[in-house]
Amino acid sequence: MRQVLYHAGAGLRRCPVALMVALAFQGAKGYAAEAIEFNTDVLDISDRSHIDLSQFSQAGYIMPGKYQMVIRLNKAELPEQTLAFIKPDNDPQGSQVCLTPQVIAQLGLKASALRDLMWWHNGQCLDTVSLPGVTARADLGESALYLNVPQAYLEYTADNWDPPARWDDGIAGGIFDYNLNGQSSRFTGASRRDVQSLSGNGTTGFNLGAWRFRADWQGQYNHTRGSMNNTQRDWQWSRYYAWRAIPSLKSKLMLGENYLNSGMFDSFRYTGTSMESDDNMLPPNLRGYAPEVVGVAKTNAKVTVSQQGRVIYETTVAAGPFRIQDLNTAVSGTLDVKVQEQDGTSHSFQVDTASIPYLTRPGSVRYKLAFGKPSDYRHDSQGPGFATGEFSWGVNNGWSLYGGSLLADDYHALAAGIGRDLLALGALSFDVTQSHAELPRDNTKTGGSWRLSYSKRFDEYDSQVTFAGYRFSQRDFMSMSEYLNVRYHGIVGNNNKELYTIAFNKQFRSLGLSAYANYSHQTYWNRPDNDSYNLSLSRYFDAWRFKNVSLNLSAYRTLYNNTSDDGMYLSLSLPWGNSSTLSFDSQAGSTGNSTAVGYFDRLDSNNSYRVKAGAGSRGNAVGSGYFTHQGNSAEMSVNASYEGSRYHSVGLSAQGGITGTTEGVALHRVSTMGGTRMMLDTSGVSGVPVRGYGGVTETNRFGKAVVSDISSYYRSSVSVDVNKLADDVEATRSVVQGTLTEGAIGLRRFGVIAGEKAMVTVRLADGTTPPFGAVVMGLGGHQAGIVNDGGQVWLTGMNAGEAMRVVWDGKTQCELSLPKPLPTATDNLMLLCQSVRA
Repeated sequence: MRQVLYHAGAGLRRCPVALMVALAFQGAKGYAAEAIEFNTDVLDISDRSHIDLSQFSQAGYIMPGKYQMVIRLNKAELPEQTLAFIKPDNDPQGSQVCLTPQVIAQLGLKASALRDLMWWHNGQCLDTVSLPGVTARADLGESALYLNVPQAYLEYTADNWDPPARWDDGIAGGIFDYNLNGQSSRFTGASRRDVQSLSGNGTTGFNLGAWRFRADWQGQYNHTRGSMNNTQRDWQWSRYYAWRAIPSLKSKLMLGENYLNSGMFDSFRYTGTSMESDDNMLPPNLRGYAPEVVGVAKTNAKVTVSQQGRVIYETTVAAGPFRIQDLNTAVSGTLDVKVQEQDGTSHSFQVDTASIPYLTRPGSVRYKLAFGKPSDYRHDSQGPGFATGEFSWGVNNGWSLYGGSLLADDYHALAAGIGRDLLALGALSFDVTQSHAELPRDNTKTGGSWRLSYSKRFDEYDSQVTFAGYRFSQRDFMSMSEYLNVRYHGIVGNNNKELYTIAFNKQFRSLGLSAYANYSHQTYWNRPDNDSYNLSLSRYFDAWRFKNVSLNLSAYRTLYNNTSDDGMYLSLSLPWGNSSTLSFDSQAGSTGNSTAVGYFDRLDSNNSYRVKAGAGSRGNAVGSGYFTHQGNSAEMSVNASYEGSRYHSVGLSAQGGITGTTEGVALHRVSTMGGTRMMLDTSGVSGVPVRGYGGVTETNRFGKAVVSDISSYYRSSVSVDVNKLADDVEATRSVVQGTLTEGAIGLRRFGVIAGEKAMVTVRLADGTTPPFGAVVMGLGGHQAGIVNDGGQVWLTGMNAGEAMRVVWDGKTQCELSLPKPLPTATDNLMLLCQSVRA
């Protein structure tokens, strides 16, 4: 039985609004299995035979053909791709989306569901009847296919995490990321001198399919002019490497120069191949521990984190406590940290990137394999070839076994351990490593090392022991890096003895107080001890008319290579207005004391500044300023500090990148050097504000932007800030999503229409008008308007000189050419529609 749409009352005159409303209510019921017949008698038009409502006869009808659409699977979104709409064999007037085997492979269906699939159209399209409950609905206006699949058919998912079938390797393209820091200082008094420095590091490379090819670079320039002139220059390509994800194994394959990533053996540089389980591919609740660096800067300072000469991370920080938490989780071993103050002083310390207990889910195996030859920063091989492997096996819910070996010609090490989930008491692991090294002159060293690790979150006490560990090594125990230094360079290593480490945080919610502490104590067999601790307390409270007043106390101590650096920092902050803060700071340390009053203001989501003024330990006036700007092309900061009669200094830093693909090129901010990013397309419309998890970025003159605050293997969303769109721009699709593999260049397209809006009249070459209900399509494939009686159309997205297509009877019938320039008064504009040649 066919449905007939009737309307009692006034006819629809020169406006299809009532018709559209009626159709919307009809279409809300879902896909109609039967055609809808319209009663055209209710339409007050002169020629009822000159009407094309065929596209409305079925709810959600899409004319057969190919369309670029994103697939919105339940709450997730798959990349934009070409989808074909085909006439079903049993319904020549209908249209159905063709879900190809390639599309189905992206859904993440369970093996049991895949076995039940049936196909039509010569095996090219899924028959959704084979999966009861599956529905598909296309929206041409949003260029999206809404696909609803019962969760029972799908692999495990978590919040913002998708199974491997939905991971996106991105598109081919090249990248160049950089981080630059410049500083100019003048010191007065007895040590009068001028110092200029420029340092930088970054990553360049390209993507091809699932492969990521990268090269790291670093450079430094220092010039001192005074009693002694001195200039130092250094530039090097520090590392060449390539990698790709192996999703089926939850693993990462890497080739080239690398640093051994191991939970059992110390890290060293080598050239070769590695294959290892990648925790980043696991759901967030199963991922591991990332190292962090904490400290206190006495002035505006540059903090450099390096490992065996390679700069891993470099940034500038404002005076006060700092905490670096965005180091790569693949970093392992001992890190060297150098803090260079603007007053000319510097201090260094080391951070041990110890990991949480080596536990694995029941029945699962985690592994790391590597082989190659040790190498140095000049890319030369040194030492014998080696092979190493380690694993962790989850025996059951409580126990894990792990072990590994590192084998070379004159060196080998074996390790074995056990991990225990203590449930309410936390997690504990214990392992033993035995090394054997053959050195020149028949000198053989054999020794052992024992390690105990513990981690626990005490929810009932709002506290967490992030990591606690103890390690003891015998005098003759040698790591691979120590063996290489002695065997090939004659350098006697540190000869570690004992290492204590702990990281702890605690929340006192009733007091509004939080506490954080970390401590490291390293002893040696042949040199003085090293010590490091950092304690911070933070409390929020209300006082008088001020809300959320903040009181912070930090204390630190570093004893490194017989050089001690101790200090304390106290800060009181008062909210001042909507985005400003007034602060009082006091700092005491081994190099002097200072007290200052400061002011911070966030101008908008992309700009902020802080200024301070006060007195130093000698009564000298001190002051500093720090301005940060998150631009579309880079993140930049300018800073300055001075202390009367001692020094004054200014600094500049810039961090950004350039990404180029066949889809376009864009300058942009960068989060992780060589890391994951998403290129965004706004159909050639410039100045469109888009946002990931950071500040707003505007598309360039070509309608392209790159957002780099994207996490690998994590469902990330990027949106158009519709509140900041220009008056002549509208977004038909303002949110995109993607789950990208590590290092990928994702591509997503927003539905953006720019141009004038006006009521126009369309005429055909013979003087007649297109039929009522004909659709006008814009240059980008968007629906720009629907023809009303008399050829009138409310047209959107009008740009001078562009062409638009008029479609009826299932195909393009003619084209409109918009005048160049557009008339100032666009209402009642007459446009001629030229026939399209067959």
